[in-house]
Amino acid sequence: MAIPSLQDGIDKAGSPIGLLWQPNAEPWTPEVVEREYVGWRQEQAAWHEGVALLNLSHHMYDLWIEGPDATRVLAECGANNFEKFAIGQAKQYIPVTRDGKIVTDGILARRAENKYLLSGVPAAQHWVQYHAEKAGYDVGFETDTSSAFRPGGGDPKLFRYQIQGPLALELIEKVFGGPLPETKFFHSTPVTLDGRSFEALRHGMAGQAGYEFIGPWEHAAYVHEAFLKAGEPLGLVQVGALAYTTPSVESGWIPSPVPGIYADPELAEYRAWLPLFGIEGKRPLNGSYFSEDIADYYVSPYELGYGKLIHFGHDFHGRDALLKAKDEPRRTKVTLVFDADDVRRVVGGGEDPGFVLTYARHRVETSAGLVGTTMQTASIDPVRTVLAQTLIDSAHAEPGTEVTVVWGEHPGLGTDPEADLGFPRIRATVQVSPFDRHARTDYRRNA
Repeated sequence: MAIPSLQDGIDKAGSPIGLLWQPNAEPWTPEVVEREYVGWRQEQAAWHEGVALLNLSHHMYDLWIEGPDATRVLAECGANNFEKFAIGQAKQYIPVTRDGKIVTDGILARRAENKYLLSGVPAAQHWVQYHAEKAGYDVGFETDTSSAFRPGGGDPKLFRYQIQGPLALELIEKVFGGPLPETKFFHSTPVTLDGRSFEALRHGMAGQAGYEFIGPWEHAAYVHEAFLKAGEPLGLVQVGALAYTTPSVESGWIPSPVPGIYADPELAEYRAWLPLFGIEGKRPLNGSYFSEDIADYYVSPYELGYGKLIHFGHDFHGRDALLKAKDEPRRTKVTLVFDADDVRRVVGGGEDPGFVLTYARHRVETSAGLVGTTMQTASIDPVRTVLAQTLIDSAHAEPGTEVTVVWGEHPGLGTDPEADLGFPRIRATVQVSPFDRHARTDYRRNA
C-alpha cells in the first residue's frame, strides 16, 4: 500500500486549510524530557538569574549533507551567504519558494569542506533533499529523525545540551577546568572532557550567555552528569519541556512558520514527494484568525527579521521575488505584552491561568480592524504576564501602541472568516522584538 503524500491529504480534505485547520490544537512541546523538573516558573527564572541545563537531544531532526555538490545545492535552495561560511560555523538557514515565502528555517552547520549538518524542523531538510534528488546532484544524505519518529525507537546519534544564564560561563569553567577558547557567536570550538571529544557551539537563548554542547550519543550520559554535578553548588536547574518552548518569545524567533508550498501548481510534484504524515501535513493551524486561503498564512524572511542574512550575490530559488519585496511594505515583527488582569480574566477565569502556550494565529485589532496576527504566545513569569511574537502592519508597530487580541478558536470552514463569534478581547501593548534587551543589542555582536 502506497504511503499517502501531502498532495493526497490536500486532495482528500478539499484544500490546504481543510487539511491543516484544527481548532484547540494542542501546542507542541519537546518529547522525552520531563514536562517540568522543578516547575516552569523556576526553570524560566534559572536562565535569567542563574544557570540552566536544557536537553535538546530528542526533538531535533538532523540531516547530514555530504558530497562534491553539497554547497551548490544548499546555496541554490537558500538565501544565505555561502561565500563567507567557515568550517565550524553555523547559520540560520533561509530556504524560500519562488514567491519569496519561507519554507521554514533551520540551523545549518558546516562540518567540513563538503559536509554540512542541517538541524531543526524538517521542512527545510525536505526542501533541500528534494531539489538535490531532482537535479541529480552528487551529494548524499543521512537522516536522524526526532525521538518521537525514530523507527524502532533507539537513541539519537547526537546529544545536545545547552548551558545558559548569567552563571553559565562559571559552570563551564568548572567542568572544563578553565575558560573555553574565545569563540565567535554561532561558531564552534572543539572540547574534551576526560578523554571524550565533542564540540561547543557559542549560542544563547532569550539573550543569555551560554553554549550548546554537541557530540556522539555514547558520551551523552557522562557529559550530562558532569554538568549536573558541577552545577549543583551554583543552583543549576534542568529545564523541562514546558519552559523550553518559551525563550523564543523573548528572543524574537518565530518557530515553524507555515511553509509556502501548499498551493503553487509548480510545487505539485514536491507535494506528491512529501509524506502526508510529516511536519508539512500535521503541524496544525488554529486561533481566532481564519482565512480559507493558505497563502494568507505565508510569511517572508523579511517579516521574520532575516533581511540582514539574505545574500543576493548568488542565484537561488526565490531570489527575484526577494529582490522585488526588499523595499515593499510588509508586516513588522513585534512583541505584544498582554494586560495581566485581562489574562487572568479571559484565560484564567479570574485566577492565575498557570502556564499558557499556544502557536495559534489570534487576531490583533485596533479601531481600524484587523492589523496583525500572533505567531507564538507564552507565559513569561519574570515579566509576570503573557507575551506574544506577532506580525503586525507597520503603521501599528510603534512601541507603546495599544491593541486588542481576540482570544478564541474559529471553527474553520463553513463559518464566515469575519463572523463575530463573541470571543473575548485581551488588551495588549506593542513592544520591540526581541523583547529581551541583551538579545536585541549585544547577542550577535561578536558574530
